[in-house]
Amino acid sequence: MLKIRIAIADDYSIFRDGLKVGFNRDKNLEVLFEASDGQELMQKLEQLQPDVIVMDIKMPLIDGIEAMKLIRKKYANDIRILVLTMYDDVKFIIHLMENGANGYLLKNADPKEIRKAIYSIYESDYYFNDLVTKALLKKLTFKGPIKPSLNQTIAFSERELDVLKMICNEKTAAEIGNELFLSPRSVEGIRMRIIEKTGVRNTAGLVMFAIKNGVVE
Repeated sequence: MLKIRIAIADDYSIFRDGLKVGFNRDKNLEVLFEASDGQELMQKLEQLQPDVIVMDIKMPLIDGIEAMKLIRKKYANDIRILVLTMYDDVKFIIHLMENGANGYLLKNADPKEIRKAIYSIYESDYYFNDLVTKALLKKLTFKGPIKPSLNQTIAFSERELDVLKMICNEKTAAEIGNELFLSPRSVEGIRMRIIEKTGVRNTAGLVMFAIKNGVVE
């Protein structure tokens, strides 16, 4: 496996150092650079593009929310973002997941879960834990009952629905291809078509769309 290149953005150097120690114990993880604020992060991204950014929300100059908007605008979905913060407010979780985050963890998460999340969003484009799932379900209760059917303005082929369901079951492109007798490239093409149809930003958005519209439970 190629090394997963990581950037760490957090305004506390002692926390960055702790993350680096944990990541350096894993031969498949490489810390490419670190930044103490969003502005420094954006500057360093001009020179080096990591596979995954582990980023806090509260940072000086440019905060994590604004930095994520800038990253998505400039680099689309080429860089995955794992939010690692102290904020467990539902509004933060939903807003960030719907606007480009690939995963959301609290800073008191076990180091093993942080590494697990990095692997998951690198391989499958997202990481859904209990925190995110509960926040999503709470948001649905705010909106009232959701009719368990697809958005009638969007028409999916049977193959697209099969791929969408397997994405929600955390299958990789290779695993989906094996089950549907497709190449990983064909699976990726179908995934991109579904993203275009639904108007979401990434695979995490697809999963939330599927839950909201009754594609999966």
